[in-house]
Amino acid sequence: MRKLTQWVLFSAALLATPAFAEMKIAVLNYQMSLLESDAAKTYAVDAEKKFGPQLNKLKTLESDAKRIQDRLVKEGEKLQTAERERLELEFKQKARDFQFQSKELNEAKAVADREMLKQLKPKLDKAVEEVIKKGGYDLVLEQGSVVEVKPQYDITRQVIERMNQMR
Repeated sequence: MRKLTQWVLFSAALLATPAFAEMKIAVLNYQMSLLESDAAKTYAVDAEKKFGPQLNKLKTLESDAKRIQDRLVKEGEKLQTAERERLELEFKQKARDFQFQSKELNEAKAVADREMLKQLKPKLDKAVEEVIKKGGYDLVLEQGSVVEVKPQYDITRQVIERMNQMR
């Protein structure tokens, strides 16, 4: 607690200095800058097209398994042993297939997401650098570390616009 109090007092003293009063400060939501860019939106559409068929297969497997499970719950006692065992086996197989295909889809999507980030990060960094330089900012804080900020100090939209201008 004592260190926190000292840090608050130090911060207050720093803020009170004339040099700090002259500093030009901005806030940036780095993640939003990336995700709201035209390139990221295009990637999201492309990814949906690419992974859509696999996702549809998963939905079909899920609904088939649910249908079997519902039948087992409703008619379980009335079914003959052989039929009940067949349905239970079919349900287990669908559940295994679902888990396997879901894992494959998640891994493929993660690889594609990392590749997209690898391509877009240099553009984002360049856009941030250009906006900071153009605005003459002395200090730029990540929005996640700021409690509240007035809109005029948020440069996120400027970074998105700059990134969208880059091709």
